[in-house]
Amino acid sequence: MEKLAVTFPPGALLSSLTARLVVSSESMMSQVQRIQSLIALLAAGIGIIFFVDPVPQDLAYHNFADTRGWLGIPNFGDVASNAGFLVVGVIALVTLMHRREELFRTPAEMRPYLLFFVGVTLVGFGSGYYHWAPSNASLLWDRLPMSIAFMAISAAVVADRISAPAGNGWVLAVLLVLGLASLFYWDWTESSGRGDLRFYGLVQFYPMLALPVIIWTFHDHHYTIGRYLGRVIAWYGLSKVLEYFDRGIFELTGNLVSGHSLKHLAAAVATYMVLRMLMAASAQPAPASHADRAQTKTS
Repeated sequence: MEKLAVTFPPGALLSSLTARLVVSSESMMSQVQRIQSLIALLAAGIGIIFFVDPVPQDLAYHNFADTRGWLGIPNFGDVASNAGFLVVGVIALVTLMHRREELFRTPAEMRPYLLFFVGVTLVGFGSGYYHWAPSNASLLWDRLPMSIAFMAISAAVVADRISAPAGNGWVLAVLLVLGLASLFYWDWTESSGRGDLRFYGLVQFYPMLALPVIIWTFHDHHYTIGRYLGRVIAWYGLSKVLEYFDRGIFELTGNLVSGHSLKHLAAAVATYMVLRMLMAASAQPAPASHADRAQTKTS
């Protein structure tokens, strides 16, 4: 039997299939159903942690590959590489304040991004402090600003794709409180001799599962441009790989630089992609609101 020839290029086929999948994901699920799926995912995460024994912080986590000091600074590579967060955070905060009317449609929409870059800036200090003398006590000050940044960007996605009043208001506040509370709970359990990272793990990893679902199923957006979020995820993913191979990279480079030092730089680039995303969003026309689109369809 003769084979049928494909009459259009693979790129067109991929675009067509992607467009169909995007349309079908919106048409098959109402907004209420999509929100219910996120709630179900959260309920599943909460249920799982009650079937897992308390997880203390592994003390081996503090044993980094590059422990060389320089200029009187211990663990110089891991301390100094946090400068990337400071540079990105300060540049972003100055940009947001000086160009806020250009970048944001309302002051409320700037709120989660402002908190995100405040968190990024504080990571530079907190992580530097931790790597100066790694311990569970100093690790708290590394994770606190990271939690602020994670929760703020999660709220920003909710605000842009689901509900601006919720994402810029109570969702942002609740996420920040939960993130900080999970860390203070972990610190309290460690000081009591029964460390428990389960709730911190839930607060950190649930957004990593929920955000792709939100991006895939809630398509209307202005700020959270998909290709930039993809770059954020890619750079952050690279940072985790570099962190995992900390000692191997240190040996591979002839003790020049460790994987953990490179991890800081890759994560800083990920945060810079958020600023690039906001600048790209300001260069495109704002989409019509849900109410405007509904009125257009009925007229």
